[in-house]
Amino acid sequence: MLVEFSVGNYKSFKDVVTFSMVAAKLTSKNKVIDASNVFPYKKDINLVKTAALYGANASGKSNFVNAFVFMRSFVINSSKESQATEDINVDNFKLSTTTDSKPSFFEVIFVVDSIRYRYGFEIDREKVHSEWLFRAKEREINLFERDIEKIDNKGPFSEGKGLESKTRPNALYLSVCAQWNGEISTEILKWFRSCGVISGLNDIGYRPYTVQRLEQSEFKEKILSFIRQFDFGISDLNVKHTTVTEDSFPKNMPETLQKFLVEQGMNKTTIFTTHKKFNELNEHVGDEIFDLDLHESEGTQKAFSFSGPLLDVLAHGKTLIVDELDARLHPIITQAIVQMFHNSDLNPNNAQLIFATHDTNLLDNKFFRRDQVWFMEKNKYGATDLYSLVDFKVRNDASFEKDYISGKYGAIPFLGGITRLGN
Repeated sequence: MLVEFSVGNYKSFKDVVTFSMVAAKLTSKNKVIDASNVFPYKKDINLVKTAALYGANASGKSNFVNAFVFMRSFVINSSKESQATEDINVDNFKLSTTTDSKPSFFEVIFVVDSIRYRYGFEIDREKVHSEWLFRAKEREINLFERDIEKIDNKGPFSEGKGLESKTRPNALYLSVCAQWNGEISTEILKWFRSCGVISGLNDIGYRPYTVQRLEQSEFKEKILSFIRQFDFGISDLNVKHTTVTEDSFPKNMPETLQKFLVEQGMNKTTIFTTHKKFNELNEHVGDEIFDLDLHESEGTQKAFSFSGPLLDVLAHGKTLIVDELDARLHPIITQAIVQMFHNSDLNPNNAQLIFATHDTNLLDNKFFRRDQVWFMEKNKYGATDLYSLVDFKVRNDASFEKDYISGKYGAIPFLGGITRLGN
């Protein structure tokens, strides 16, 4: 489970900002969401199950998601031999001379099997400037610290002994230890891999996983149950794989590419949806089969693609980060998806959902606690600030949505008066 994530000097984040899933000590009249939206982390401390990120376009929401994606990717891949001669592909904050020569900062706090880890590093495009790992059951213990090329390996981290010299300047010590099957480091890499990050605007990247799961009978029923609840009129889903031929391609596709794909024996995957057909007496007399991509709406296509990773996260208590969750979805469907995480029967292992959105219908004190709502806003120097609704004095009966739209919390577009367009 994710506890906190911090980033600084990366893309639009100039100073270090910290996002937290730790539940605040709130006084609330809504005991229902207080009970359903949080879960115990340790004595007297709870974590929230979901968090929404609001802000104007270009405020930094996608940069926040990208920051976690970058950290995750660098942890998993930095020790690979293919990265040996490559620059570190990190983008620092470019709108200030004070950040040009400083490294970017990344730190995450998370829990695996009741053990809390705090891991982070500072890097520029050439090398790792610093790296650290702490572990805590009750009291936090330093496992290792790194300063440029000097790695101070503490006693409890015996798996890293002797690997200091095998760690390149542009690689993470933790990743090297995992490559050599270190127990703790491997566990941490597993956690990073388990964190899903998907785009709500482009579902191509995660649809293959859903298709794979759809072909498993037990999981197919879960996907169908998920799809049916949204009133798409779909009664069944099926997959068909066919070998591509030259007739399968668009006419404007280069012949050399067509020939290559045919020679490789590429398969085309088609998802078919089943709809019931009725006569004049509204009696079910048969079924019609449609092609998901040709005949169903973009919202239906997204809901299908999203179902696989969503149900997997809920089943195994993982963390899922989604950029533009509400894109192409009706607000009621977006709300229903978030509510799945608040439902202990559907989310028995306390999976977490973190999502960027513009859907203000969710800004309701009967739906979210204040510590589940976060805002991003750029200042006049182009730097993104991150803050929570907890930072404001808000009455228990206040309308979060109305106050947000009115500008009380910031993080909305400032529109100058448009008096003319063009010449």
